[in-house]
Formats: sequence, structure tokens, C-alpha cells
Amino acid sequence: MSDTVLFDYWRSSASYRVRIALNMLAIPCSSVPVDLLAGEHKRAEHLARNPQGLVPALQVDGHMLTQSLAIIEYLSETRPNAGLLPSDPLGRHRVRALSYAIAMDIHPVCNLGVVSHVMQQSSDPDAARSAWMRKFIGEGLAAFERLLDSPHTGEFCHGDQPTMADLCLVPQLYNAHRWKVDLSACGRVTAIARRCETLPAFAAAHPDRSAPGSN
Repeated sequence: MSDTVLFDYWRSSASYRVRIALNMLAIPCSSVPVDLLAGEHKRAEHLARNPQGLVPALQVDGHMLTQSLAIIEYLSETRPNAGLLPSDPLGRHRVRALSYAIAMDIHPVCNLGVVSHVMQQSSDPDAARSAWMRKFIGEGLAAFERLLDSPHTGEFCHGDQPTMADLCLVPQLYNAHRWKVDLSACGRVTAIARRCETLPAFAAAHPDRSAPGSN
């Protein structure tokens, strides 16, 4: 097993982000699945890695790291010429703001624990889940589309190479497609995501490549 180990779940957006980062930085990594549906994230073995009981957790450089964006920033700071964050303060602010708009505003309300609770309150759990996902992902991506209306947007969310913002956007688009969110008003969002998906680092991190039995 590699010295770098990612404890993740194949459909986790946060894990997906970190998989892309590891691929972009060509960091050899082993993967240990943590089955959220089976409750493995709440077992003592995983709580020892991450007391929050969340994924991902990354064992790297002799440390166990948690929180996907903090992990990506650590990798960006410790690997030369990573490029995941711009070199200028205003650029770093913009990339962080775009990343947070997804990871801190859209993602938390659509997380497994929240959605499970929503389903428990409804007489039609599946319909409640679908409506919830479409509402919050749709509204969040519509706002993200407006944030991209900037001269600093290029081929990607910020400039002409992928940054942490793109690492957040692509997994969120995967979820949007999964829940059949109407993206007709999100032209920039979908164009950037399609551009990212053609890159090997993004393609190799796709959930279909990480699903049980996919290898």
C-alpha cells in the first residue's frame, strides 16, 4: 500500500475533489473505501481517523488530514508548482470564494445526514429527497453561474488552468445530473465542467471509476 492513503466513498463529492487533486499532482495513492450507506463512517475505526465521521480522510506525509478543501490547500502548499490556488492574493480569494460557494453553501444542505433527516419527515421520502436536491443544487449553481460572470473567468473557473474551484464544481455537476437538476441557465458552469471532464486527472477521479466492482 502507498504511504498516501485516501479513505473515501465513491459518490462523495468531497472525496471526488480530493481524488482529482491527487491525480493532478501525480501523488501515488492507495484507496480504502468507507461505505457510507453501511454506516462504516460512524464506526470506531473511521472515527479514529476523523472524529466527525465524515469522508474523506487522507493519510499523507505521516499525518491524517480531514476536510476536503483543507486537504487540497495543504497539497497545494506542500507540492511545488501545484497551481491549485493562484499566486496573487485576490486570485486566491476568488478561487476560495468560488470553492466555498459549493463546498460550504450547496454541499452541506445536500449531505447524506441532512437529506436522510428530510426523508424521515415525509410520507413520500424519495420524492422529498429529489425535490430537496433539485432546489438547493439548482439555486446554488444558478448563483455560481452569476459568480462566473467575471473577466477573471477563462477556460476554467479562474483563468485558463484548473484550480480548486474547478475541483469543487465538477463533483457538484455530477450530483446535479444525478438528480436531474435543470441547468439550462448555467451555460458557463456546464461548459467549464465539460472542459474539465476531458482532462485525465478529472476523468480518472470520476465516481464510475471508483465505484465498487469498477476495477
